[in-house]
Amino acid sequence: MLLRHARSLLFLPASNARAIAKARTLPCDMVILDLEDAVPDADKDAARAAAAEALAEGFGGRLGAVRINVEGTAWHGSEMVAVKASGADYVVLPKVENARKVRDVFSVCQKPVIAMIESAKGVLAAPAIAAGEGCAGLFMGNNDLRKDLGIPPSAGRMGLSHAMQAVVLAARGAGIAVFDGVFNRLDDETGLEAECAEGHALGFDGKTLIHPAQIPVANQVYGPDAQAVADARRLIAAATGGAERFEGRMIEAMHVAEAQALIARAEAVGQ
Repeated sequence: MLLRHARSLLFLPASNARAIAKARTLPCDMVILDLEDAVPDADKDAARAAAAEALAEGFGGRLGAVRINVEGTAWHGSEMVAVKASGADYVVLPKVENARKVRDVFSVCQKPVIAMIESAKGVLAAPAIAAGEGCAGLFMGNNDLRKDLGIPPSAGRMGLSHAMQAVVLAARGAGIAVFDGVFNRLDDETGLEAECAEGHALGFDGKTLIHPAQIPVANQVYGPDAQAVADARRLIAAATGGAERFEGRMIEAMHVAEAQALIARAEAVGQ
């Protein structure tokens, strides 16, 4: 699966063997084994070994990634070495504020990097980060970004809207994938659906998640609608080149390309 086709990207503590085993049965598109915030300091070494073991077994066709700790921590170097030797498809790097950090991790891990944008500096540097060597995608880190911007949690996402769109623009300008941040309220499916719809409307490819129960909603919102796929197939079949009328609207080459991309995404996720 191409990274841009992923709808649901699930963070799991790399130290939680039961959650990792369960992930192989879940309909998420990517499993992200977390060595950073989700793992206590005392468990970091064991979690690193567990992540390598889990990636060696694989996730049944799902993309696999590891979120490592940042430069300057005691675990950063050993985690990069472990990721290089692992079966990870991607390495997720938190708190990125410049392209150099991505380049350094890529040079050691030899795995494409997904950079987390979690601060004002990260948002402002997002175009350079996205275009830099080794960067395959961007994640919004909305919790930390909200804190950095001084936006209270009760304020919702209105204050983040400019930053979110700026990150999408940076990713699209570089031709890479971009994903919305996590939704914290585990028992609010209505709120999750609304936030997924908002992210989809802003141009995000999918959503990072923190609980398996959130996967179906993300897949439904970010997955191509069956009717839209059927419409796309009809459009491609009808197109003969140039501007022309199709079912009451004007289409041209751009619309054909959009239809082809939609069908490719649907086929990638088995729809």
